[in-house]
Amino acid sequence: MRKQFLMNIMLSLIWVALTGALSVVNFLFGFALSFLIMWIISTSQTNRKYFRVIPNIISFVFYFLYELIKANIHVAYDVITPTFYMKPGIVCVPLDVETDLEITLLANIISLTPGTLSLDVSNDKKVLYVHAMYIKDKEEFIKDIKNGFERRLLEIMR
Repeated sequence: MRKQFLMNIMLSLIWVALTGALSVVNFLFGFALSFLIMWIISTSQTNRKYFRVIPNIISFVFYFLYELIKANIHVAYDVITPTFYMKPGIVCVPLDVETDLEITLLANIISLTPGTLSLDVSNDKKVLYVHAMYIKDKEEFIKDIKNGFERRLLEIMR
């Protein structure tokens, strides 16, 4: 997979050199074009994982940005209004992620969004303790994390 990514970057740089326009938009277009060409000419099933992971990473980045903006607006609204709408609490989120890297990435992504903070992981690595500023329904909060960040992270990592 690393070899395909480096090939994609190299082809993107060749595209930029051939067009003579050094810009982010041109590089991204070259990346997308070379990705498409590599996908069309790939014959081996072992090379197919790269063509599944890259779209998942892009989707994950956009989902994270959406959640980040949404959480920032929610916290900012609560700060500027005279009434506090906070209902803080600590929630035990059961984990489907298993490796230390997956747990660390999930915990950091949760902590990066305003209003939530990963506190601890259980000793058996099956539960993540999360403090949240806005908990209306614990089950809904857990479902949002599992169907949002955790599911998308697992699509990338496995």
